[in-house]
This record gives sequence, structure tokens and C-alpha cells, in this order.
Amino acid sequence: MILSFPLNLYVLPCLRLQNLIPKETFFASQREHMIHIKTTYPKFRKRTKWLEDKHNSTFIQWLHFKIELRWLAAGPSMSVPSYRSYLINGVKFNTKAQDDVRTVQNSGVYLLAHTMQVASAKDKNPIVCNMGFYGVIQEIWDLDYQKFRIPVLRCDWIDNTSGLVVDELGFTLVDLSKIGHRNDQFVMASQVKQVFYVDDPMHRGWSVVLSMPNREYNNVISDDVLGDTRIECEPFTRGIPNVDTFDDLVGEFGNENIRDGCEDIWID
Repeated sequence: MILSFPLNLYVLPCLRLQNLIPKETFFASQREHMIHIKTTYPKFRKRTKWLEDKHNSTFIQWLHFKIELRWLAAGPSMSVPSYRSYLINGVKFNTKAQDDVRTVQNSGVYLLAHTMQVASAKDKNPIVCNMGFYGVIQEIWDLDYQKFRIPVLRCDWIDNTSGLVVDELGFTLVDLSKIGHRNDQFVMASQVKQVFYVDDPMHRGWSVVLSMPNREYNNVISDDVLGDTRIECEPFTRGIPNVDTFDDLVGEFGNENIRDGCEDIWID
């Protein structure tokens, strides 16, 4: 079957991919992809024009995925470079050791994972849902898969049972000494969000989790230059607690805290 397609949208990416894999494998992949389309969309298996268009628009992405799976299956190089700092997607990550000698903090991370939760080892009805994990970067590795590289972080993750609480004001507190999940420490750098830990003066040994907007390092010369950047902060708490109204306070304590002889000032 002769396929028709725009040269710039299909041929050029294909020529590039042909340099990565043998020609016979490349054409075999084309046939395999067409079979995949017919199996996935059985109602359109006899509509030649639709099949051609679908093949032309999805083959490159599908083949890239197969190539990446092939390199992933082969495993990374055994020679793994490590870094004290790493910049990815405009975010600068540091190891804890690097933070200890700096005045800035870039080693805190947050991961939102879709995971299974159980009440105990005997729980026969586990719940699968989103769950947040807070950690501190200990090592930064750059895995080399020959055709691409994947930065991964080895983190000390806070135990969610004994080291994580939400106080009455809605602030998230963590105890950085309560380490859990020791058998699952690695995460891809692209999966985490940067957070900061500030010592809680009211609770010794606990730290308040703060989430700040990511700094854009592409045009930043040094850590001391923020530039003309618009900053939009997320709320630090999960909710605002209920407070008494002014009238309620007056009714409870009377007029003992109200000054007389002062002119009212209205503030818009």
C-alpha cells in the first residue's frame, strides 16, 4: 500500500529515526503500527484513507515510544555521574549536603503519587488514591540510556504515619527525622515539585512546609538575581480556620478593649 503524507510532517522525522534503527526494523515497525491501528479501531479497518491519515499522524510518536522502551529494557550505563546541583525545567535542585553549605534551600521535594493505602498488614480492602509524600534530596544521579538521559533523585522520604501532621491552622508540619519508605527512595526529577521546610517555633523538631513558585533560571546569572519576575504564591495552609466575628468578641468581653473618643476611619 502506498501512503500519502506531507513531507515535513512525516518523512523528515522518519528519516531521522531510520538513523537510529536498521531499515528492515523500521519498515517492519510501519507494518506493525498499521496492524495496531486496525486492531484498536476495528470499525475503520476497511477505510483506507482514514487508516493512512491515522498512521501518518501517530506513527512517529508510537515508534519513539517503542524505541525508548527498547533502550529502557537494555538498562542504563553502569557508570553513573552524580551531581550536587541539577537544573531541570527551570528548577534548580540541590542535595542536602549542598544546602548545608549554602544560604539557600533547594533540597526539599514533594511527590503526588497514585498509590495503594492499607490500614494494616491484615487489611484486605486497600484503597487506591492520590497521596502526597515529602522528602529531602540526598543524591542526584543522571542515568545514561545511550540515546537519552534521565535524572533521578534519591530522597529521604518522611514517614506519613509518624512524621506528617496538619495543625489546627491548616499548616502541614513534617518531622524530618522520621524517615520511611527506605525501599523506594528514587524518583524522577520531572515528577517532583520543590518545597521548603521552615523550623516551627511552636513545635520543636517539626518544620512547616512552604510551597513557592519556581524560579526561572534560564536567564538568571546568579542565585542573588531574581529579575523582573511575577510571583504567584500558593496558599501555605489547606484552609482558613473559623474565627469569631467582631460583634461576638465584643459581646463576650464587653467594651473593656474598646477606646473611647476616637474618630472612626473607614477603609475601603
